[in-house]
Amino acid sequence: MTMAGSKPPVDYIRRTEEQYSALGYPVYRWVESETPPPWAPVRKPLSESRLGLVASGGIYVAGQVAFHFKDDFSYRVIDTSTPASELRATHFAYDLTDARSDPNVVFPTATLRGLVAEGKLGALSERAYTFMGGIYSSRKVRDVLAPALADRLVQDEVDLALLVPV
Repeated sequence: MTMAGSKPPVDYIRRTEEQYSALGYPVYRWVESETPPPWAPVRKPLSESRLGLVASGGIYVAGQVAFHFKDDFSYRVIDTSTPASELRATHFAYDLTDARSDPNVVFPTATLRGLVAEGKLGALSERAYTFMGGIYSSRKVRDVLAPALADRLVQDEVDLALLVPV
């Protein structure tokens, strides 16, 4: 059931399978972890915490190399003070209309800077990390991309990270 005037939910599983098939990939195998992820409790109040941002919406800064569509597991480093007017989006798996008119829908730096200004969040890391979600190789994500992003967040000395999926 949907609210009056709202759109019905998107069947992402079917849509993803159709898109990967159209790109020539074999049937998509969804990753299922055999164990739950390790729990890491928040150790201090958000108002005293430094937040790192990682987003999978294919955001990059004008002048950086755009993401490409064939299993691109690279990432971009973006200064979190970059104005929205300098941000770009490329991705094969979602409608980019909203992200291109307001990148904050998939890369919420303006909202996070506002939370810092209000004192609700201690600090936003100077660097954010973006990649293009929909990477077919879960092995490359697990063995290459995720460890690289985790290392960057440790180097940035963040207390916690916000992961914004698309």
